[in-house]
Amino acid sequence: MSTSHETTSEPAVAQWPLAVEGSSYPSPALLGTSSGWFARLADYLELAKPKIALLELATVAVAAGIAGADLSLLVHVLLGTALVAGSASALNQWLERTTDRHMARTRNRPLPAGRVSSREVVLGGLLAGVVGVAYLGLMVNLLTALLGLVSWLLYVVIYTPMKRYWSANTMVGAVAGAMPVLMGWSAMGQPLDVRAAVLFGIVFLWQFPHFMAIAWMYRHEYRAAGIQMLSVVDPSGIRAGGQAVSAALALLPVSLIPAILPGSGSVRIYFLGALALALGQLIAAVVFMIRLDDVSARRLLRASLIYLPSLLLLLMLATPA
Repeated sequence: MSTSHETTSEPAVAQWPLAVEGSSYPSPALLGTSSGWFARLADYLELAKPKIALLELATVAVAAGIAGADLSLLVHVLLGTALVAGSASALNQWLERTTDRHMARTRNRPLPAGRVSSREVVLGGLLAGVVGVAYLGLMVNLLTALLGLVSWLLYVVIYTPMKRYWSANTMVGAVAGAMPVLMGWSAMGQPLDVRAAVLFGIVFLWQFPHFMAIAWMYRHEYRAAGIQMLSVVDPSGIRAGGQAVSAALALLPVSLIPAILPGSGSVRIYFLGALALALGQLIAAVVFMIRLDDVSARRLLRASLIYLPSLLLLLMLATPA
């Protein structure tokens, strides 16, 4: 995976037990309607950051597929991972509910907007995390459950608070974001070997161009919220651009390693496709480093969003049946 104090809202509704300070919920009558319940469910879904969760689940599925997917185990690891990821995302938003009010792109999230209460999010998030880790331990294996717990701790306990104090938070976030690869791999009973390390390295390195593009595009909002992104501590953008390029450059050889590992399938197709994708992202990162403007950052972001799903597809196509 992977952010101000003003709220001017009406007094809380006394009859509605889930009202939060400084805000109010829709009335119980509204929530009794189908549209009210759909809106409520949409807020719960938003707390789980579904786009990020889907990408994480895709990396789990690809890693499991390369390791030799057992369909029943795959279903179990996907379900357990979804619970752990949803828990981490919800608690991340709870910890950032105050800073989220300072950013235009996050101030309408369910917590800062006052549509759900802190109690709901904390209790629901912790419950989902405990159930998810326990489910992985019971239905998959203990190593996968342990990796899920480590990923959760890195994201919630270290990465999220660290964002207020140190720009190296990106490194920790990238480790947490790459952990689902190891979960998918270990779920199939495979040892964590060089193939698993390469997959982890690909997802880990990919996150830096992606993060740096976002950090630059929203640098003013991050600064207003007190989030110590690299684009905030170094307003020139030189360090953010350099990190994007260095990671994209390192990703090029790492992403080609699967083509030379034993048991690789369609080597030529994978090699050429991975090379083209890596070069495309590297070029976008270099242009971003040179120009350091929002247009080039947005292009880098798009390149990163094309890169990872496309590479995961190539990996699956290159895996022998």
